[in-house]
Amino acid sequence: MKNYNLKKINIALLILITVVSFSCKETSQKDTGLYQCPMLCEGDKTYAKQQQCPVCHMDLTLASNSLRNEGEIPEMSIFNLPSKWKNQNNDTISLMDLKGDVLVMVMIYTSCTSACPRLVSDMRSIEKQIPDKQKNKVKLVFVSIDPLTDTPTRLKEFAKENQMDNDQFVFLTGSIEDTREFAAALAVSYKQISPIDFSHSNIISVFNTEGVMVHQQEGLGVNNADTVAQIIKESK
Repeated sequence: MKNYNLKKINIALLILITVVSFSCKETSQKDTGLYQCPMLCEGDKTYAKQQQCPVCHMDLTLASNSLRNEGEIPEMSIFNLPSKWKNQNNDTISLMDLKGDVLVMVMIYTSCTSACPRLVSDMRSIEKQIPDKQKNKVKLVFVSIDPLTDTPTRLKEFAKENQMDNDQFVFLTGSIEDTREFAAALAVSYKQISPIDFSHSNIISVFNTEGVMVHQQEGLGVNNADTVAQIIKESK
């Protein structure tokens, strides 16, 4: 098992989130009626009306409840990404909706017949090793790299086929652009090599309850003891 350099990945994630913040005019959070600079030039300061930031002159965006009530989201958190996703129940969610759980995330596609079934098996192996008293604090998240094929209906079928049709397992599909951005945040590379096949990295990532990456494992069928230990540590 190879551990990726988390510092380098987190720097890449910070750069990605900064770029997304400049280009996006809306947040993925619910409307709170308060606005703030997406770059947090003035910290947590908010305004009652939408206007431009007096420091960087960007348009203010809706402030999230978490920023006002629970403190600022860490800069390296994937919860800063404004992407929208559909889960296997056809619900529209943002990554922020997963806040509060330890997240074990992997990117697959359901029509894969080689690496992905083994990644699914690795995820099931990890889940079985989590103590029962901590399972309700952990979500195992599968993000599709083939959103054109992996509709919510297909993801639901896949979850049932693999006996993962319960609240602990989350399957997500999004736009091609959001999928690319998310993959970049996880240092996952993938490429379509035929109409039905993709080549892709085989990486499982662990995020703490604030959405900050704390561990990665690479490979198929590898010893996952370190991954399980990190999950248990973060979910205590």
